[in-house]
Amino acid sequence: MENLWGKRFLALFIDALVITLLVWVFTALIYPLIAVINTFGILNYWLALTALVIIVYFTFLEGKFSTTLGKNIAKIKVVADDGNMSYGKAFKRNLSKILWFPIIIDVLAGFAAGDSRIRYLDKFAKTNVVNVGTENRNQSKGLVEPESTA
Repeated sequence: MENLWGKRFLALFIDALVITLLVWVFTALIYPLIAVINTFGILNYWLALTALVIIVYFTFLEGKFSTTLGKNIAKIKVVADDGNMSYGKAFKRNLSKILWFPIIIDVLAGFAAGDSRIRYLDKFAKTNVVNVGTENRNQSKGLVEPESTA
């Protein structure tokens, strides 16, 4: 079985850049309004906004397309163990990505649970990350590779 950690890290890095850009653009768009109404204290919203953008970005894209921009470039995708990827499963598997820090704990918990190839929340959501093109062949054999951190 091919190790996907490098691809998952690349995908996560690309997705982090996309999310940073989205938050930056939103902030640039609303800054004139903040300046006009003199409510600079609202700029403390960025932490909550970033968390919201992260969870919406990953949940929507993985729930609808089984991939994100980063995963697409890395040629990997998310598959559900039962073959039916949903927004709920995508939400569950991405909870640890909120503000990026908890993902370290998620990966370590996966290692501690005895499977170095999968994040803990992927076990909880019953999902895996596989190379694009191998998911159909492996699902038909019941051999979906449990590879997932990105």
